[in-house]
Amino acid sequence: MSSTPLLPRAAGMSSPFLWRTGALITATAIAFGAFGAHGLKKRQGITAESIAAWNTAAHYAVFNGLGLLLISMHPRFSVHRFAGPAIMTGTILFSGSIFALTLNRDLKFLGPVTPLGGLAMIAGYLSLAL
Repeated sequence: MSSTPLLPRAAGMSSPFLWRTGALITATAIAFGAFGAHGLKKRQGITAESIAAWNTAAHYAVFNGLGLLLISMHPRFSVHRFAGPAIMTGTILFSGSIFALTLNRDLKFLGPVTPLGGLAMIAGYLSLAL
């Protein structure tokens, strides 16, 4: 069996890049989760529902950051052309849009971005199964 990746390496995507990206996403998510647990309540207009959404975004970002760390260590999937970029982009779109919407409800145009980010994450993980 060959160790050649299913698809050629994407420009700029490498194991070290995925590792760093996974570490940065995970660290940011932990910091945002801490802010959600302690500082978010002090902001005007924050409801229990918005805190729950914030926590969901932080959890998904941690899971996906860890996923990118794991993918970066895999000899085959660290060079996968689609998975890493899709998971990374999906995490930024999904979690980022929820964070932004929680902090500023006037950014309603970001509402449709959240499910697109979720679809990108799902597609990235499914591509690893192919």
